[in-house]
Amino acid sequence: MKAKDVFIFSSFSVISQKMRSFLTSLGIAIGVVCVIFLTSLGQGLQDFIVSQFTQFGSNIIAIHPGKEQTMGAPIGVFGTVRPLSFDDAEALERLPTIDVVVPISGGSGEIESDTRMRRSMVVGTGSDYDIIVDPEGKTLGKYLPDDNPKTPRAFAVLGPKMKDELFGDKNPLGLTIRVNSTRFRVIGVLPSKGDFLGMDLDDAVYIPIAKFNSMFNRNGFQEIDVIHKDNVTTDEAVASVKRLLINRHGGDDTTITTQADMLESLGEIMKWLKFTVAAFGGISLLVGGVGIFTIMTVAVNERTSEIGVLRAIGASRRRIQDVFLLESIFLAILGAILGLSIGFLAVNIALTVYPGMPIAIAWEYILYAILISLFIGLVAGYLPARSAAQLDPIEALRTD
Repeated sequence: MKAKDVFIFSSFSVISQKMRSFLTSLGIAIGVVCVIFLTSLGQGLQDFIVSQFTQFGSNIIAIHPGKEQTMGAPIGVFGTVRPLSFDDAEALERLPTIDVVVPISGGSGEIESDTRMRRSMVVGTGSDYDIIVDPEGKTLGKYLPDDNPKTPRAFAVLGPKMKDELFGDKNPLGLTIRVNSTRFRVIGVLPSKGDFLGMDLDDAVYIPIAKFNSMFNRNGFQEIDVIHKDNVTTDEAVASVKRLLINRHGGDDTTITTQADMLESLGEIMKWLKFTVAAFGGISLLVGGVGIFTIMTVAVNERTSEIGVLRAIGASRRRIQDVFLLESIFLAILGAILGLSIGFLAVNIALTVYPGMPIAIAWEYILYAILISLFIGLVAGYLPARSAAQLDPIEALRTD
């Protein structure tokens, strides 16, 4: 038998048993679909989280009280370590490596206009917070003024969603709101910024941090965000900030987190997440491989006399083995094609039904899935093919 004859014979065997070939390939197809859809969700989530961090620029460094290297999130910061203070913020502003310093604290409070009330996020911050969040578009009115940070005026800036909830279509500038019963005059409305890691920046009210601390009975900040100068590397800025705070606090009692640190940690987490979900798809591929092995074993038993005829007309054992190996590979290829078609269709349907879903094709995992499916087809077909090649031609011809 020539190579061309082996190809035609194997492909005809697959085509002539359409339903059985389809059902056999379905196990591989399901595995490929799982890999495509699950890894696409993982890749989309990773891209979404990265975009959430990078939307604020790459020069931001976050400082939290307490020595906790847990994505920069402080645990029990108040009363357990020396808090970050106004004096710390002023000292940081004097560093030659630092351009902008913004203290930040957050909490939940009742925000009221004359006719409406809602409970949402209250952010205590400084006059340069709008530089940190880097809003796209123009602020209605103005942001918090550069008052004395310890004795600021009672001004407030609203997120666009907060403005709509409290005032509707009415212009809120110059009007009064109450935050936890404390009166503030609205001087601005920020442009839309959207969500940041589940926190809706648009549904918030921004007030001077001294007012926030007084209202919530706090004596420090949850964090201080700084932006280092463009001509300074992040490592240089971090080193200068760390030296300053160690000198001021008498020890290393703060957590300094850069965007690179956060993205690196998130990257590791998302890498293992994608690997885990891909492994679930891999299990389906293995199940599909078992299906191919079973069907090929049945096919060898069913076609024993056919094998005898082929051997009788001069086909070598190697060619008989190639016939059944190629047939199992064809089944794996059919399953991979079917899985790719269904997988991409599922992704498109998901994006159509939920346009905001964070989903992106993870091409490297799809390539792995295709290669693994072909490998599984080869391995699953090897033993049945070898068994077929080892059949005695005379005994095979005697079989009905």
